[in-house]
Amino acid sequence: MKILIIEDEEMIADIISRGLTRAGYQCECVYDGTDAAGLLEEKRYDLILLDIMLPGVVGYELMEYIKNLGIPVIFITAKARLEDKIKGFKLGADDYITKPFELAELTARVEAVLKRYYKTQSRISVAGMEIDTLSRTVKKNGRLVELTAKEYDLFLVFLRNRNIALYRERIYEEVWGGEYDPDSRTVDIHVQRLKRKMGLEDYIISVRGIGYRFEVSET
Repeated sequence: MKILIIEDEEMIADIISRGLTRAGYQCECVYDGTDAAGLLEEKRYDLILLDIMLPGVVGYELMEYIKNLGIPVIFITAKARLEDKIKGFKLGADDYITKPFELAELTARVEAVLKRYYKTQSRISVAGMEIDTLSRTVKKNGRLVELTAKEYDLFLVFLRNRNIALYRERIYEEVWGGEYDPDSRTVDIHVQRLKRKMGLEDYIISVRGIGYRFEVSET
């Protein structure tokens, strides 16, 4: 998933970006509120990490614009007063983290917000494929595709992690739960079945030594 980091302190933005990139996210940094507004007009992001004290357009003002885009936001700021937190949440923030913070905590909060937010989306569509999480149905080019429960769960994991290399361990944990057995072929067998049923040979790419990546072009 793509994360936009809006933070005027470049060193902090770089630390956040490197940490979240290691966790499997695609990150882009911008250091000015006005520049951030321009980027948001051009590109689509799955999550925004937003500082409050920014040059150009401050974070509170930028939040007024972002909330109309339907993108979850986590405020990251040195403003620790209760009234600041309340204002942030009233503006529509999904979480509020005060500096200084541990990178591990930030990563956990990012994951929690993304899971909570995208679980509320009943329909996810990409490249002519659509999944309805309420009815647990899958369509390709408008035609219903019959998937088993595990194939459906596997496809949902790929859709929610587009263009990210997923380790087999993570896929197994998301779909089957429990501890992953490196000698097991469960993940590979189900991926191959899903590829055949959905015609995903050009989309699900094997990543040597890691697992798989669901590769799609997005604007």
